[in-house]
Amino acid sequence: MQVKRLAIALVAATPLFAAAQSNVQLYGILDAAISSQDTGGPEGRQTVVNSGNQSSSRFGFRGSEDLGNGLKAIFNLEAGTSIDTGAGDSALFGRRAVVGLEGAFGTVTLGREYSPIASVAAATDAFGQGFYGSNLSAFGANFPNASATTTNRLTRRLGNSINYKSASFGGLKVLAAFAAGETAATTTASPNTSLEKGNLWGGGVEYTAGGLYLGAAYHQIKRVAADEDKETAVGGSYKFDQLGGFEIKANWMKAERPAVADYKQANIGGSIPFGANRFYVNFQQQKQGNAEGKTWALAYTYSLSKRTNLYASYASLDNNNTGVFGIASSSVTVAPPATRLGADPDVFSLGLRHAF
Repeated sequence: MQVKRLAIALVAATPLFAAAQSNVQLYGILDAAISSQDTGGPEGRQTVVNSGNQSSSRFGFRGSEDLGNGLKAIFNLEAGTSIDTGAGDSALFGRRAVVGLEGAFGTVTLGREYSPIASVAAATDAFGQGFYGSNLSAFGANFPNASATTTNRLTRRLGNSINYKSASFGGLKVLAAFAAGETAATTTASPNTSLEKGNLWGGGVEYTAGGLYLGAAYHQIKRVAADEDKETAVGGSYKFDQLGGFEIKANWMKAERPAVADYKQANIGGSIPFGANRFYVNFQQQKQGNAEGKTWALAYTYSLSKRTNLYASYASLDNNNTGVFGIASSSVTVAPPATRLGADPDVFSLGLRHAF
């Protein structure tokens, strides 16, 4: 109830914020779809209405204050919501909650922020991390997470973090992040126990030149009771203006966790526009130990305006006899039960997306 009251108060106060500072913006995305999905089990197909197949539904506040001499104070609060039920995320501003400074040196933010690996993955996903078959299936629980071995995936969002993104130097940008695990003290004295364990360190580089993008990032997490977690992502994309805006994108990501097999994912895909239409295709391979899953995915959008579009999405995943991988869209994952090895999920979706 307190969360609901806070959300209502923020929305009601928006005109006051705007009067005090004209560059504060209320924005959001509303995305809903009807889908026919099959997890590969004996139950057969199911028809559902869900939220966030192309883009996670959300609302947020962002703005800046000019401090002079090229320096700005910036902030962003962003909350997720589900159009199908009206429910909000468990944390009100769980998508992003930062305050920071921006200037000739680049940008520094503190709070809940996207990780360096998330930046590279977003820039190199042919589906824009929307539609079924996106590379979001490579990500697990956000940081901090004391039990990452249950997900064996990469880290997308960082709580308790300080983040830096440099200005562009000849197309090159440097990313850096530190996230505090804020480990609690224990009553057991041990030379191997440190309150600094549980922290995450991350970094990356991005290079842009014309239609070319290249990126690489790395995370390391010092676990309290285990060895270090290591996460890696590399990717690239190219936009062919001479071919009407055809884009090709590819990436490779890996999560190394103590005592479990490494998780690996590779993607390659592209998209091409024709007037108000855009067509997408992506191939994805997931591996963990002897388990393997391969996904072919297609998507289509039709723009009704600059802010509203219709879309269709289809994806089919082929698991080997030990695989139980799933198909992820922006907010929804279709996956077989953990005990149904070798099941092959597929999903078809029709939706409407509006940005404001």
